[in-house]
Amino acid sequence: MAADRDDGLSAVHPQVRALMEAMAAEGEPAPADLAAERAAYLDATLRLGGAAEPVASAVDLVVPSGEARLPARLYAPQHFPETDGLLVWLHGGGWYVGDIPTFDRVARTLANASGLKVLLVEYRLAPEHHWPVQVEDADAVVGWARSAVGAEQLAIDPARVVLGGDSAGGQLAVVAARHARGDGLPALRALLLAYPALDPSMASESYKLFADGPMLTRADMERCWGFYLDGADPAHPDATPLSATDWDGLPPAWVAVAGQDPLRDDGLALVRVLKDAGMPVESCIFEDMVHGFARWGGVVDAARELLVWLAAGARERA
Repeated sequence: MAADRDDGLSAVHPQVRALMEAMAAEGEPAPADLAAERAAYLDATLRLGGAAEPVASAVDLVVPSGEARLPARLYAPQHFPETDGLLVWLHGGGWYVGDIPTFDRVARTLANASGLKVLLVEYRLAPEHHWPVQVEDADAVVGWARSAVGAEQLAIDPARVVLGGDSAGGQLAVVAARHARGDGLPALRALLLAYPALDPSMASESYKLFADGPMLTRADMERCWGFYLDGADPAHPDATPLSATDWDGLPPAWVAVAGQDPLRDDGLALVRVLKDAGMPVESCIFEDMVHGFARWGGVVDAARELLVWLAAGARERA
């Protein structure tokens, strides 16, 4: 591809470029409403996600969050079905789209690559529910998995729990990990993040560079944050984790970002904050990737590379 190309895709990996050009050529109209948008999000994942990896089992259950009951699915890795280690995964989707079917392939790959069970949970979505409901759900899931009751139901060791999430789920994972430090339950073993959304001010250099994409735009994120916060104070550390000042006691972190993503600098800022606090952290920049690529394993090789890298961190710690 010519270096002087001016369509904004010259720095994007050819596999992603081909995908985006095909999407542009299709010229599909924007979804008419929220239900259609959620359906389109799932449909895109099913088309681009590739074959679902076989696992030893995938069992549906519910996880309590106050009076709510959150749908969840527990995946046992194909070759280690009796493992007592667990990865809790909080899915992305801007806090308003995404569910178990959308992230089923991601969870399967994480389970097999890590050798841990994976718990994928549907926290309550915006705009029907807004902050801090999603935080409360994330806290409840992470606490339940490390409680005697939850660990028994999941057949895991509550001292071998890893927490992770992508995009909006990454924000929830960071907040839940901070809260878990003082809940009296076994400590989390690791924190795994893929292109987390951490700063509603959207003032970073990457938001300026990639305001119009590729893929995710600043306008998209304004809508996501608007749905999620719904007028709440964006400076609260449970909304903007980067505004927090106390980072001691967090588990070792693995943070991956996409180089062609408005959220790139959110993740890199977190890496700096953790390093400055003396916390163990590993980082990886997928320079030619765009936001959300973890769900495109059928057409983008880096999707598996990302999940395997995160899974290695989980396997190392748990």
